[in-house]
Amino acid sequence: MESEASMTRSVEVSTCLNLPGLNWERLKAYLDKCGQTLDQNIEPRRFSAGFGNMNFLLSAGGKFVVLRRPPLGPVPPGANDMAREFRILSHLHAPLPLVPEAYLFCDDPKVTGAPFFLMEYRPGLVIGDEITSDTTAGWAGPEEIGQFLGGRIVNVLAELHAVDAKACGLGDLGRPEGFIARTLRGWSKRASLSWAQSPPAELGTLLAWLEKYQPTTENPTTLIHNDFKLDNIILDPDTLEPRTLIDWDMGTLGDPLYDLAVLLSYWSEAADPDAMHQLRQMPTAGHGFPTREAAAALYAKISGRDLQSFTFYRVLATLRLAVVFRQLYRRYETGGTDDPKYADFDNLARGLLHFGIDVAHRRHF
Repeated sequence: MESEASMTRSVEVSTCLNLPGLNWERLKAYLDKCGQTLDQNIEPRRFSAGFGNMNFLLSAGGKFVVLRRPPLGPVPPGANDMAREFRILSHLHAPLPLVPEAYLFCDDPKVTGAPFFLMEYRPGLVIGDEITSDTTAGWAGPEEIGQFLGGRIVNVLAELHAVDAKACGLGDLGRPEGFIARTLRGWSKRASLSWAQSPPAELGTLLAWLEKYQPTTENPTTLIHNDFKLDNIILDPDTLEPRTLIDWDMGTLGDPLYDLAVLLSYWSEAADPDAMHQLRQMPTAGHGFPTREAAAALYAKISGRDLQSFTFYRVLATLRLAVVFRQLYRRYETGGTDDPKYADFDNLARGLLHFGIDVAHRRHF
């Protein structure tokens, strides 16, 4: 959803015909009408995930497909937009083959409880916050695995930003004019709401800095992913080459440097403060991954973009991440979840605000 990032993804789990969020009989009847006959002898599987959309592996017409739908419960207006994601996949698959092909969209909530779509299934390896011995067992590259993956991540982002949005039919996606000002307003508002009763002093400091140093000119807009990170790239398990780029429900036209900054907001380094390590988003603090600064420099080299004002984008993306974790903590605090891992997200959010101030003052890149 727009205000809560999907944090982890691993292998599929939970195989049965009565999975929450998937009404098998109604789905079968609907897909029969659409010429997509479900293979009833193959049970659906739900992919485990973090806090975002739900994904199910089904077999229809003799091939595996993925059904994607919003999470259970109320969805904020504009969030988890399946129609938007289906449109992006439909137009972006041809110019950027890493994007999976979209097959069918359903806007009738009576079928599975929410709008959903079917898309191509591409099996592969997903790396979250750890690189395990299984991942590295077959690695025979001339460089460290992190150096290889870091370069591939940055290259995929640059490839996305090089797509001609107008030529592929996405030239009217979102509202690109005033993107950064609107994004700053949006996250400032969410921050104020999520810390309504007790806003920390660090939040005021960070918001004041962002207002003062907001760029006066806009960069040319491109297609952006808006939550680009390693576990949204499915890799070939043998070569570790990118095979698929997924999770497009927040895709839009916007400032490509913001997309880069969001990626780097997840990119921890060995010398970072505790909050960045508590994120547990990408395994970039070891394994030979380049630093954030080196990754940004590589992006600038590939894309030809000027990073002169990049500190602002880094601080804005760090604010975004702090607000996300504060929102998740509020869900826990108000009884929306009893998952114990949410309990420390308030401290994590505050730690990220501290880190944002360090970034603003160039103590960290």
